[in-house]
Amino acid sequence: MEKIIVTGCAGFIGFHLSLRLLKMGYFVIGIDNINNYYDIKIKNDRLNILKDFENFVFYKEDIAIFDNVKKIFEEQKPDKVCNLAAQAGVRHSLTHPEDYIQSNIVGFFNMIELSKQFKIKNFVYASSSSVYGKNEKIPFSVEDRVDHPISLYAASKKSNELIAHTYSHLYKLPTTGLRFFTVYGPWGRPDMALFLFTKAILENRPIKVFNYGKMKRDFTYIDDIVNGVVAALEKAYLYEIFNLGNHRSVELLYFISLIEENLGRKASKELLPLQPGDVVESFADIEHSRQLLGFEPKVSIEQGVKNFINWYKEYYNV
Repeated sequence: MEKIIVTGCAGFIGFHLSLRLLKMGYFVIGIDNINNYYDIKIKNDRLNILKDFENFVFYKEDIAIFDNVKKIFEEQKPDKVCNLAAQAGVRHSLTHPEDYIQSNIVGFFNMIELSKQFKIKNFVYASSSSVYGKNEKIPFSVEDRVDHPISLYAASKKSNELIAHTYSHLYKLPTTGLRFFTVYGPWGRPDMALFLFTKAILENRPIKVFNYGKMKRDFTYIDDIVNGVVAALEKAYLYEIFNLGNHRSVELLYFISLIEENLGRKASKELLPLQPGDVVESFADIEHSRQLLGFEPKVSIEQGVKNFINWYKEYYNV
């Protein structure tokens, strides 16, 4: 049974990936520090689902502490690593930059250095569509230059890609970076738009709509993202970067209308200017991912929002 370390296993993407790998018969070594960036109840509830599997072991650990993580490698002798642990969120990086250096840079270095030392077969890690920064060419292609990040979060992800390239070049460690585009779905992050909007509408509070609603996002459903991550884990390229997006840019106001439709209520909108660090549009060119990963998103925004609202109502007993 192949052993895979999944860092950030109690997080949104890490949980869904771990669940899929466990059902596929892999042995999953989950690592997460369960920080309080958002409500830890949802993290623990995700974790409890994973703990039901015999082929799952969990370590409550911070990947920024090298010696502690090294002990996990020594104990478990993993075959592959999927590093999803990171301090997420563009806006949080404006006020808490130190969190991003610790988790996204120190933590990332620890994981890739240990992967080198323990001769890991494949090192897959989360990058982000944020690395495209102020790029004006749409859709965003992995061929584009990404030298102008506009948030520390984006800069930390770009640095991950550079470090990975160095390790692949010098030590022949297979590394694959995945640029995720606005991931959403059941068990999602409470700090993201879909969650925030749903909660506010149900509580009859106004929703904050930035750039006066003139924004577009390539919303990508969690199951499609997991398909891409699993493909990346199973392929093992020496050095690759892939876009994992839905290849469709959706207007924010249309996205809000889908939430309203599924909740059967109208939102009160507080229209605000563009926030520092935010981009106006994201849109993934996924041709490279199609060719090398067989990646093909299947879930429409209409179906995806409906699935999330159904989960939300059940989880919160609405």
